[in-house]
Amino acid sequence: MEDHQQELTLNLPKEFCFDHNLKYLSNAHNECLFQVQDQRIYKAIPLEQETAIIEIRATDPHTLTIRFLGNNPPKTKSARVAAARYVMDWFDLETDLQPFYELAIKDVLLQKAVDSFYGLRNIGIPDLFEAICWGIIGQQINLTFAYTLKRRLVERYGEKVEYKGKEYWIFPTPDVIAALTVGELSQLQISTKKSEYLIGVAQLIMEGKLSKESLLATRDYKQAEKLLVDIRGIGPWTANYVLMRCLRFPSAFPIDDVGLHNAIKHVLGLEHKPTKKEILQLSANWTNWESYATFYLWRFLY
Repeated sequence: MEDHQQELTLNLPKEFCFDHNLKYLSNAHNECLFQVQDQRIYKAIPLEQETAIIEIRATDPHTLTIRFLGNNPPKTKSARVAAARYVMDWFDLETDLQPFYELAIKDVLLQKAVDSFYGLRNIGIPDLFEAICWGIIGQQINLTFAYTLKRRLVERYGEKVEYKGKEYWIFPTPDVIAALTVGELSQLQISTKKSEYLIGVAQLIMEGKLSKESLLATRDYKQAEKLLVDIRGIGPWTANYVLMRCLRFPSAFPIDDVGLHNAIKHVLGLEHKPTKKEILQLSANWTNWESYATFYLWRFLY
């Protein structure tokens, strides 16, 4: 990272294409936590004792520039480093994709995916609470309604900052959600059960019983999955979604995901969705790349 205070520059890995990542983000039509405009991404992120609004753009194929909007960039170097770390995590810039591409080029399901989306990254959700909430909200409903519910939750209970007449939102923090009643969340049309789950997760985080650091410290995909599944409201699909999008476990595999089934059906031209047994056979060579394989196949649909 090069620190110019108002701007930071990040060197990009060879296997990165800003356009493919931008197109993926642009497909979220009702997204409330970032904005895409004129080949640039705008997002508010919490940094130490302040909230910064950043603009992300590709300076050239090898460099990403982060610019702090306004005349007052973060005062401390540690806060600016935190902003760079957030973007690196968001775009998963530290993962070497070369082994994945070598695997995929020989794989009947993944060949077309890597050819179509070369340089796409598993764009993540760095904050654990946000990732779990998004997983819970999205359970058994269509994506359009899930985005609607997330927007309602964010705009009711999140933090808002403004710059030149535009609003930028931060996802609600666990302490805010932990203090709510089920009735208050249900007013947003979030089901009673999901409201209970969201409040329960927030309380676990506030009590120190759940954290990103503790899950990462397991260094074991199955152990981390079990810790998540043991939480009320988190089943295997939600657990693997969080392991994949937030915790970056490469073996995370939401094998029961409907989108994954539809993507496989699309790529192979099947008349029916594949069975779990068929998916296990098709994914037999994906060891330690199940997460990226899933994300690339999803891209055919989303």
